[in-house]
Amino acid sequence: MQIHHIATVEDWEAAKRSGAYRTSTRGRSLEDEGFLHAARRDQVQPVFQRYYRDVREPLLLLTIDTDRLEVPWREDEVGNESYPHIYGALSPKAVIGVQPLNRRGGTETLTTLFVKEMLRRVGLALVVMLLAGAGSVVVPAIGAGGELLGALVGMAVGVAVVFAIVRR
Repeated sequence: MQIHHIATVEDWEAAKRSGAYRTSTRGRSLEDEGFLHAARRDQVQPVFQRYYRDVREPLLLLTIDTDRLEVPWREDEVGNESYPHIYGALSPKAVIGVQPLNRRGGTETLTTLFVKEMLRRVGLALVVMLLAGAGSVVVPAIGAGGELLGALVGMAVGVAVVFAIVRR
């Protein structure tokens, strides 16, 4: 059976180095809870919305093969539902999949994330180029200098706009 766990990149990287994942849930360790929280696939989105939607650090969805676990696990009743819990440290060997989570708690492939980032960067570069082009037309038209000066002014404005967008 496959179960899932939401992890920070930092916690997962530490687990790979040490050989044991010990974060139960956001802000709680295995020692605090006595088990690691997990979820079936249909429970991942509600868990994300309830506990992780305001997290700004990169998150991952770990897919765990229960047959590879070296510690006990079981489904426990929580309210009107049951959730899988892992009663011990998770060996990275039991993790058969790791996917980045987006800001809405959905999974995306690395290719999708790469393409989105490249499109974002191309868009920002276009802003700079359009403002440089506009500057090369506007500045000479108002008699404040030549086309090169206008392009440089437009480019400077474009770079300032891009930095303002990126820093938000």
